[in-house]
Amino acid sequence: MAASVLALAVALLIGAGFGGVYRGAAAPVETEGSEVTYGSVIKLMHEKTKHRLHSHDVPYGSGSGQQSVTGFPEGDDSNSYWIIRPTPDSSSKQGDAIETGSIIKLQHMKTRRWLHSHLHASPLSGNLEVSCFGGDELSDTGDYWRLEIEGGGKVWKRDQKVRLRHIDTGGYLHSHNKKYNRLGGGQQEVCGVREKRAENIWLAAEGVYLPANLSK
Repeated sequence: MAASVLALAVALLIGAGFGGVYRGAAAPVETEGSEVTYGSVIKLMHEKTKHRLHSHDVPYGSGSGQQSVTGFPEGDDSNSYWIIRPTPDSSSKQGDAIETGSIIKLQHMKTRRWLHSHLHASPLSGNLEVSCFGGDELSDTGDYWRLEIEGGGKVWKRDQKVRLRHIDTGGYLHSHNKKYNRLGGGQQEVCGVREKRAENIWLAAEGVYLPANLSK
């Protein structure tokens, strides 16, 4: 990760009340096999196409009109970082490892909006639209995703195959090689699909991985 992006990620975590992990605690790590913990800032890589889950302050021209979400082909774009949060009713805290079956929220680092889905049709395939919505003070259950680890693993680790299933619609976070003409850089559609398919597998890739709490 570029130094400027790392500094921004740390600043955002401290600004969100998570600075304690940087005072007298182990430094964030980026090593392969690291556990994915709440508060980590990561990129999600689509396993089939290798695009990263991406967003930017560009609204959809149809459907909800909310902030668009795409798959981005380059690994070094700062608009592809997401902060992993627990839901408000969860007892999980900063630095806790995330187990299969957990309900999580993903906050876009740059715009502070939440990865969201609903029953609007996605622009290219007509599946469930995936957007970014709300902000630090505005969120709802449309931002809730259940983690499903492939292969029987219990705790989410970097480079491990996972699916994210949307709580309200039942759609899996999905992407494919349908590309947007009006967006540069070969960006592809991200949507929700209710069936399990090879195209709805993701992996935690680049990022700032906070050390797991030893008491968890």
